[in-house]
Amino acid sequence: MTSLPVSVDKPLGVFDSGVGGITILKAISQVLPDESLLYLADQVHVPYGARSLEQIREFSQEITRYLLTQGAKLIVVACNTASAAALHYLREIFPQTLFVGMEPAVKPAAETTRSGVVGVLATTATFQGALYASVIERFTQGVTVLQDTCPGLVAQIENGHLDTPETRLILEKAINPMLKAGIDTIVQGCTHYPFVTPLIQEIAGPQVRVIDPSPAIARQVSRLIDSHNMRTEQATSSEGYGNNANLGKVRFLTSGDPVRLKAMLPRLWGQSVEVEKITWKSGKLGDS
Repeated sequence: MTSLPVSVDKPLGVFDSGVGGITILKAISQVLPDESLLYLADQVHVPYGARSLEQIREFSQEITRYLLTQGAKLIVVACNTASAAALHYLREIFPQTLFVGMEPAVKPAAETTRSGVVGVLATTATFQGALYASVIERFTQGVTVLQDTCPGLVAQIENGHLDTPETRLILEKAINPMLKAGIDTIVQGCTHYPFVTPLIQEIAGPQVRVIDPSPAIARQVSRLIDSHNMRTEQATSSEGYGNNANLGKVRFLTSGDPVRLKAMLPRLWGQSVEVEKITWKSGKLGDS
């Protein structure tokens, strides 16, 4: 009997503090429709942005460990805050694991701006991280970068309030001063923010380019699994094996309320999917 390739049943692991990483998950699913996906939302700890770097590293390390026990062949840190705080640390702790992290798309913004002024919307922890500082130092010579932490925006999105007056007010407070300063590009430095791209674009106007990092991250995941021969294929053999049931399968897990997340998925993911509950206990994750 011919066995299926080892990678066929291995999912791509993706995690975020909440629902924001679903924007990345959707892009990966579009680029790699045959890959099974495992998404973990650490909603009991959302938002990460106001937490200490040490806390975020602890959460990220344990989430990575858990995803690996679930068979993940690659980990996507679909959270700008966790990437800024923990990505280098995770690569040291798990040297045999492939990671893809988030980096605010300041480089393409700086390279394409016409006015020489770009805006970045991100969390406090992202702005304080060494990764963001490195990007600014390397790529923004001669470019003015304006920043705003959009207080309360992640919570609005977590609650499904994508186009409410409160959400609009948060964004107007962030974007209007940037517009007065002459920005022509907005960088979304948090994976939650693409869910409110229509509102951001409406406030900023058609003359301002809004950069969504999701497609670039999905392409990087595709490049990595191809370069390491990890792509899931429609496996077939002379014995007729094929049509693997796990092709394109998606599992959602949350440390928060699975009923609440399931109710949001038709709007955020595009369809209703069962959500599994996982629980933190003494700093470790386990099935409920």
